[in-house]
Amino acid sequence: MPAEVEGLLRGLAPQVLGAVVRRFGNFDTAEDAVQEALLAATTQWPDSGIPDNPRGWLITVASRRLTDLLRSEYARRRREDTVARQVLPEEWLAPSADRPGKASDDTLVLLFLCCHPSLSPASQIALTLRAVGGLTTAEIARAFLVPEATMTRRISRAKQRIKDSGVPFGVPAGPGRLAAVLHVLYLIFNEGYASTAGPELQRTELTAEAIRLARLLHDLLPGDSEVTGLLALMLLTDARRAARTGPGGALVPMAEQDRGRWNADNIAEGIELITAALPDGPVGEYQLQAAIAAVHDEAPSAEETDWPQIVALYEALLRLSDNPVVALNHSVAVAMAKGPRAGLELLAAVEERLPGDHRVDAVRGHLLELAGEKAAARESYVAAANRATSLPQQRYLHRRAGMLS
Repeated sequence: MPAEVEGLLRGLAPQVLGAVVRRFGNFDTAEDAVQEALLAATTQWPDSGIPDNPRGWLITVASRRLTDLLRSEYARRRREDTVARQVLPEEWLAPSADRPGKASDDTLVLLFLCCHPSLSPASQIALTLRAVGGLTTAEIARAFLVPEATMTRRISRAKQRIKDSGVPFGVPAGPGRLAAVLHVLYLIFNEGYASTAGPELQRTELTAEAIRLARLLHDLLPGDSEVTGLLALMLLTDARRAARTGPGGALVPMAEQDRGRWNADNIAEGIELITAALPDGPVGEYQLQAAIAAVHDEAPSAEETDWPQIVALYEALLRLSDNPVVALNHSVAVAMAKGPRAGLELLAAVEERLPGDHRVDAVRGHLLELAGEKAAARESYVAAANRATSLPQQRYLHRRAGMLS
């Protein structure tokens, strides 16, 4: 399939699915119909050419197929009497397929629908990647290291739960649902940037998809400063990706990274976004995290990092959300600004909130190493390695411990 057609279909898929669900209200069957429309496009467009209105073409084909599927389902259940009393889908009042619609609205509402509050975060992530991201169930299963059958059941249950909820297709009122969408995209990015389990440190397909969806959301809601902040955070963080691994995929901590390998374009774009977002409206968590990432990325070297500014930003972040992971990062920043002992004092309180988390042991090992307590640092590194589930992180922590022997 030509790259032009593939790229076009990838961008249109969530718009078409959103439009079909909005018009007909059946998420699961609508997705099947849209997949068939996309398949028809991949076989026909390379020979016949891309239609003047490709979105309308796909909606028309999907709508016809959906009608066929629903009729078949009705017939299978022997509900002809019910069907006779109902209005068929093609007779519902809805915008015609060949008339330009609000594609952006449909995609935005689809994102909200996938992040329905009745779903668990894992189900929200899976459904978002499937319906909006266009990833296959097999791709999502590989990304999260679960069998494809498990992911299929998870997605099916999520669709059924949405159907049972009876929530109409539309943009929900209140900021809570947007916060859920942002959180899901944030989780997708984090899992791709620092995999929690498995042989790979990074899963670039997830970080790339999270950034693509964040860009899409930013295009739909350009005036929302937290949406802008999340996109900036992703760009500023992903800018370091190439320098995070050495030979054989070994983890390279930020202080030891070759900053010449950082993506300058991503850094410039991220800084421009966060600079514009901070003065515009209330400051939120993603904006503050992006500001912290910007301070790191702007430093010419690890030694020249403005740690006092990072400490201040973390303290502002803690006032917004007393998250234990933020508190853990704050303890590191304090250690770098005021000395390892100051950081270790804060770490003691964090440990109570993150029992058994390998990151606490890893940070303790690092701070003890900075304090010159090599034996204690080695012990903490080994404990962290034994608790970590990511193989690259395990190897890195064992290597740090070995360097202190």
